[in-house]
Amino acid sequence: MADIVIAFMVPMILFLVIVAPIWLILHYRSKNAASKILNTEEQQTLDQLARVAEKMETRMASLERILDQEDPRWKEKA
Repeated sequence: MADIVIAFMVPMILFLVIVAPIWLILHYRSKNAASKILNTEEQQTLDQLARVAEKMETRMASLERILDQEDPRWKEKA
């Protein structure tokens, strides 16, 4: 009976020590790689956010120019 238990325990220990960690690492590495790819909806949202950010940057530059004309020391006051 002890021989049968050892016969099952040795492969089980080898599986848990060697195969299972490698299996888990490869599994989560492939899941991570798959999640990095954006779908079309996410890409459109990202493009839209980039356009909004560019508009905001333009507006901020315009506002700073106006403030520089009206009060050159406004940056020091803030």
